[in-house]
Amino acid sequence: MLAVGWAWPVVCHAQQADAAQVGQVQDDPSAPLDTSPADPSPTDPQVADPLSIDPLAPLDQLPGMEVEWPDAGDIPAWPGEFAGEDVLPPETQAADASDSSTGDLVATDADDARDGLAVAGPSGASGEDAAIGGDDADIATRRAERQAEREARRAERQALREIDDGDVRYRVTVNFLPSEDLANLDQDAFRNRFQALSTLQRLSDDDANLAQVNRRARDDNDLIDTMLRVYGFYDGDVRNSVAAIPGEDRVALTFDVNTGPIYRLSAIDLAGLDAIGVDVPAARAAFGLQIGDPANSDRIVAGRLAVLTRLLETGFPFAQTGEPDLLIDHEARSGALTVPVTPGGQYRFGGVIADDDGLFGSRHLERIARFERGDIFQASEMDDLRRAILATGLVSTVALTPVAAREPVGTEPGTVDINVETVAAPLRTIAGEVGYGTGEGYRAEVSWEHRNFFPPEGLVRVRAVGGTQEQLINLVYRRNNFIKRDRVLTAQLLASNIDRDAFEARTLLVAASLERQTNLIFQKKWTWSLGAEVLRTDERDSRTRVVGGSRRTYYIAALPTSLTYDGTDDLLDPTSGFRLGGRISPEYSLQSGSKGYARIQIDGSYYQPVSDRIVLAGRVRLGSIVGANRFDIAPSRRFYAGGGGSVRGYGFQAIGPRDGNNDPIGGNGLAEFSLEARVRFGDFGVVPFFDAGNVYAGSTPDLSGIRYGAGIGVRYYSSFGPLRLDLGTPLNPQPGDSRIGVYISLGQAF
Repeated sequence: MLAVGWAWPVVCHAQQADAAQVGQVQDDPSAPLDTSPADPSPTDPQVADPLSIDPLAPLDQLPGMEVEWPDAGDIPAWPGEFAGEDVLPPETQAADASDSSTGDLVATDADDARDGLAVAGPSGASGEDAAIGGDDADIATRRAERQAEREARRAERQALREIDDGDVRYRVTVNFLPSEDLANLDQDAFRNRFQALSTLQRLSDDDANLAQVNRRARDDNDLIDTMLRVYGFYDGDVRNSVAAIPGEDRVALTFDVNTGPIYRLSAIDLAGLDAIGVDVPAARAAFGLQIGDPANSDRIVAGRLAVLTRLLETGFPFAQTGEPDLLIDHEARSGALTVPVTPGGQYRFGGVIADDDGLFGSRHLERIARFERGDIFQASEMDDLRRAILATGLVSTVALTPVAAREPVGTEPGTVDINVETVAAPLRTIAGEVGYGTGEGYRAEVSWEHRNFFPPEGLVRVRAVGGTQEQLINLVYRRNNFIKRDRVLTAQLLASNIDRDAFEARTLLVAASLERQTNLIFQKKWTWSLGAEVLRTDERDSRTRVVGGSRRTYYIAALPTSLTYDGTDDLLDPTSGFRLGGRISPEYSLQSGSKGYARIQIDGSYYQPVSDRIVLAGRVRLGSIVGANRFDIAPSRRFYAGGGGSVRGYGFQAIGPRDGNNDPIGGNGLAEFSLEARVRFGDFGVVPFFDAGNVYAGSTPDLSGIRYGAGIGVRYYSSFGPLRLDLGTPLNPQPGDSRIGVYISLGQAF
């Protein structure tokens, strides 16, 4: 481009000279056309040119001189401006333009004429005799005011230049100017939504100069204008400005919003809603908007979804709604709304068709579905089945599709089958766990399971534990959704060896149970279990060890039963609500005679949020064994207290009556209490806690001799639950108790 510019004057000169010659010939049309060269003249520059350069030939382009001319959009705005029309009122824009081009702080005569304080003379100047607009005092006052405005603008620009170091920090404010319909706008909700969508907020941590900040502000200006229309304000006006904040190294970005009048709905047409089987009044009521309501786009979208949901829940699996059409009348400040609705036909549930590569059969899926054949179709029931299939853990993805099996006839609904397509998840899992607790020592656990060893949903698990005080091997069979939805049948065989301060036990257990379980997808309010246990155990308690007694063999039959209510908001990390559960286990023991007794235990916990980051949690546990003396009960079946899941600060099972060797012997009564504050900081948290509890020889916990422990814990909130590290100390220890207890585990203490 620069090379062409150099050649331009020469080309223009040559064209002018040629045009002059042509003009002379045309002045005398009778003269013959002479094409011979003219006589050379000594003064003719063409004759004197030794290089014989053709004046009509363009110059060669100079190498390396091409320069791209900037587009208008590439030129940054003047520092401190969003856009020219937004910075200054109209009456001062002209003066501001003059300020930008002249370095003089004093207004000139031309400025006076431009600003209406004088009229221009013949030569363009102005004088006292040309002054207009009032007497000399009035003109002087107006000149002073104008001069003060000019100096203030220059000072503001200078302050912005000093801040513009390439890393401009800013504060964003949205102000709403008073207007007649401003009460129809939730200002706090508007500001929160603006912050979530704002370019200024999103890029606030990125380095930027004032020109870049201005570009972000213009984007946000458009955003606010769009948001006003969403809320029904179609004549809104947004003006923005930027100014240095006195005493701070940042600028203030301000948006002054005049909402203008709100537009209201003048007509609502749910076109196509009238169809066989549709409860039209209920569907119109679900839409939620009436004539005269604000033309709020959010409410229109929500109403459209509500109508569709209503149809899907009343037997119309193929219902559709089109895009809303809002015709705005600016003169009437209103909008006519049309929402196309296509209900389709009404249907009843048919069968469930499985395509699962052997994971499930149609019969099993119909068993876990909450709907029966012949029920009116409901999309929520279909979604519930989808979630139940995911809860089995056997699939990674699942898709349910309604397929018309029989079309509606007149007022009689048709039949729709549910086609289930699944992608199998990995069915085998190997898991491991390592833990440590004061008084328990180290403990490692490994397990292997196949979740569909016996289809459908027949799980087999093998588990082994090795530790300083416990070794066991456990074989488990579990059938989920047994006979009915949410029923779990479990059978297990366990062989263990336990060597603790309180007792030694070598046990062989056979057990089975039927229960209603909760899970992460379906956290149930009520859960229960019914079970049966038969075990043979060779045990020796601490008292027997002291006197050198031999092991005693117990044959025990038990029928454990439990019932639990869960009113919390989360299964693994509750922050509100409470839980209350009870367990009773009638047992019959054979060991040099027969003894019958019952083990009873009640657990309750409560969770109260104090703020967004702090939750207070409390726990109570009471237990009682009635019907037998504690020494007639196998040591492993007695109550114990102390440890990470009990009273922290004390060793595992270390609280309660002790023998002559200072080892715990357990008891028939139990009382435990815990209180902790869970303070969270992102993915981490701290938990100060206070625990208390005791074990009693008698079956009634009389709350005497309570042992207290306190400490602090650290939490890391992972994607699969909180990881826990607690450090506790006993406040009134018994002889031999350690001063510090350390507990590491997965999940909260309760």
